[in-house]
Amino acid sequence: MKLAHIAALAHLLLVSSAITSASAGTGLPSSDIPLKLQSSRVLSNLRDKSSDLEKYIYLRGIAESNEDLYFATLVNNVEEVMPIVYTPTVGQACQKFSQIYTAPLSPSRSSGLFVNLADLGSVAAVLDTYPSKDVKCIVVTDGERILGLGDQGANGMGIPIGKLALYCACAGIDPKTVLPIVVDVGTNNEDNLKDEHYIGLRRKRERGEKYDQLIDELVEAVKEKYGESCLIQFEDFGNSNAFRILEKYQETSCCFNDDIQGTASVVLAGIIASKGITGVDLKDHRFLFLGAGEAGVGIANLIAYAISDETGCSVDEARKQIHLVDSKGLVSEARVKSGEKLAHHKLPYTHPICTDAPTSTLLDCVNTLNPTALIGVSAIPNTFTQEVVEQMANNHANPLIFALSNPTSKAECTAEQAYNWSGGRCVFASGSPFAKVELSKENIQTTWGTKNAPFRHRSNVRIPGQGNNAYVFPGIGLGVIASGATRVSDKDMLIAARTLAKECKSSDLCNGSVYPPLSSIRDVSLKIATAVAENAYEEGTATVDRPKNLQSYIQSTMYHPTGGK
Repeated sequence: MKLAHIAALAHLLLVSSAITSASAGTGLPSSDIPLKLQSSRVLSNLRDKSSDLEKYIYLRGIAESNEDLYFATLVNNVEEVMPIVYTPTVGQACQKFSQIYTAPLSPSRSSGLFVNLADLGSVAAVLDTYPSKDVKCIVVTDGERILGLGDQGANGMGIPIGKLALYCACAGIDPKTVLPIVVDVGTNNEDNLKDEHYIGLRRKRERGEKYDQLIDELVEAVKEKYGESCLIQFEDFGNSNAFRILEKYQETSCCFNDDIQGTASVVLAGIIASKGITGVDLKDHRFLFLGAGEAGVGIANLIAYAISDETGCSVDEARKQIHLVDSKGLVSEARVKSGEKLAHHKLPYTHPICTDAPTSTLLDCVNTLNPTALIGVSAIPNTFTQEVVEQMANNHANPLIFALSNPTSKAECTAEQAYNWSGGRCVFASGSPFAKVELSKENIQTTWGTKNAPFRHRSNVRIPGQGNNAYVFPGIGLGVIASGATRVSDKDMLIAARTLAKECKSSDLCNGSVYPPLSSIRDVSLKIATAVAENAYEEGTATVDRPKNLQSYIQSTMYHPTGGK
């Protein structure tokens, strides 16, 4: 079915799904159908769709016509619906966003705002066009690095829309207080530039002074219009801008970068929780990253900060047990001495290597450095090869294998591969969801010597954990909003990670997962929000008077779609 036909059908299908309570003289059906029953109808219709993109378009139609119904469906079926609303399906939705976009007559909460270069000097006026006036949370992207898919330009609007849906569903932030924004400065994606349907600026990306002016004007306009405690989440910016934008604004504005900091928090939580399987403390791990961009360096920085916080050593000292591999091999002191100009964010990890052993490939680095944890953030699929995983498992009883790149097509290996190649002994986590894996008992017993493996006496079923940022950023946002915090710090990310790790129970660990089930995500978000808000009061960044019972107060502020608890 063509995309245009799918989009048209989405609106027609709303008639069968979004019937609201009727009363005399409304012209609506006489049956008073509860929202929960309407939600079950939506779910039934959703399951009838033949592709995930059709499901995405259908749900977007629901969101545009009946917001409570949309969120009731997501809240009550989060494990099934989240992969449609966000990763992995949102990647495909962004690639097709111009084709499936139905232009509203005026800006709406469902369509968000597009701020482009022509708006320089009048960004505040653009914000004035948005129907919600009490905005507390904004997700903004310039579309340059959408998931692992690269430059999607204005089509990247799917990301802020999806992220904010998770803020509302997973942490109960009121949908009337959120704002998705795309900063459209052009695109270097030739397919977009040639596409007659493309909704963005048809020009190459602006890289100069005008770009910085537009971002600065937006940040200042947000603070002026919505207040110092309005949370700005920077999302899917390219490496060349992401780090410097975060560094520029994090000390003066209420903001964070989810790719750098949110990803780091959720991955750190998984590492901390993995001790229940491996018996290895965070401080005793040796980390090897495949990928040295925003996510890789962000995770590495937070790990180093956490080790420093736990042991009292310096962050620089903690970094010595963390190594990065980029497209040219191991990031090392030797490369700097050879005259290579490395990106600024990689320099803290240019360690001296006291060996002549090769380090040009990932397998070389595994052999030379003997890591206990292998973390993939490369957006290059199939890079955790059988040789690499087998070597990790030869070296350690329960190596951590985190294949985190999104969407699923970009994962460094699958859950099934990781478990089979390690004899079921690795601790696996991914960025996008993978189904549970049932291993043959013969494989578990004979492929590897499992004498010291904690799984030795347990089930042959593995339920891979998904290191989904949705475990942390909604709760962080809720805590910031509830306390009126004016800053978001690295300490908040560490607090969120530790809180999330505590929510991973022994029943989860026995199945191989280092994360709690997504069905508990609202409870997890509430606990993270409480811990983050507590830190805001301790740090003096809160602007709301501290309530007597902080958690009860935050819970009372959470949005619930009618009938959707």
